Amino acid sequence: MSVSKAKQKYIRSLKEKKFRNEHGVFVAEGYKIVSELLAVYPCKLLVATQDFIDNNKNIINVEELVVVSDDELTKVSFLQSPQQVLAIFVQPQDILSFDPDKELILVLDCVQDPGNMGTIMRLADWYGINHIVCSRDSADIYNPKTVQATMGAIARVRVHYTDLQELLSKYKDTPIYGTFLDGGNMYEQPLSPNGIIVMGNEGKGISPEIERWVTNKLFIPNYPPERATSESLNVAIATGIICAEFRRRSLLH
Repeated sequence: MSVSKAKQKYIRSLKEKKFRNEHGVFVAEGYKIVSELLAVYPCKLLVATQDFIDNNKNIINVEELVVVSDDELTKVSFLQSPQQVLAIFVQPQDILSFDPDKELILVLDCVQDPGNMGTIMRLADWYGINHIVCSRDSADIYNPKTVQATMGAIARVRVHYTDLQELLSKYKDTPIYGTFLDGGNMYEQPLSPNGIIVMGNEGKGISPEIERWVTNKLFIPNYPPERATSESLNVAIATGIICAEFRRRSLLH
């Protein structure tokens, strides 16, 4: 069986955010990611090789299944080397249902690189952070590059887009952490097992509008302190270091 030209056009259109939003769907590719997502989100279309079908006998909740050859899959794939399967899933409803007074939440202020966004989602998944809240000008989690970069974490971590000032204003009594060059050494600061961690834009950091809501400014020290070093860390790397220290503190109590 082959993918019709109309379906090929439809799939290719989903590379653009406006069409993903118009149809309320996103594209995922690869054995691991698609297998995990099939257990979580309704699937509108599954384009897969016979090998994938044979190894996933329990495929359910799929509206349409198209079995293709490797060559046919190449025609619709966004990857240079297609990996057995491409699927179109329904985007979950974006409902802000979390409590930073009882759990740790990540907030991203204009993080724009799809790779960084996907890596941060993997980090959140690894460190047991279930919700990431993004400014509306942050990278789209449903960008195919971002979906691939999550390596399946998108099946477990929920990402929300909202007005960050409006959101943070609701949590005046909640610890809100942010990373700044003039912040206190994070290894010497008290850290709560719950609250909000704000990470900023790749080039500009946390914006002044969001900084005003931060109650605890943290700095990731370089080593040794007197040595000349890079100006800053990649936001995904910084997020990993921060999350690791928060979770290390939790394990000590």
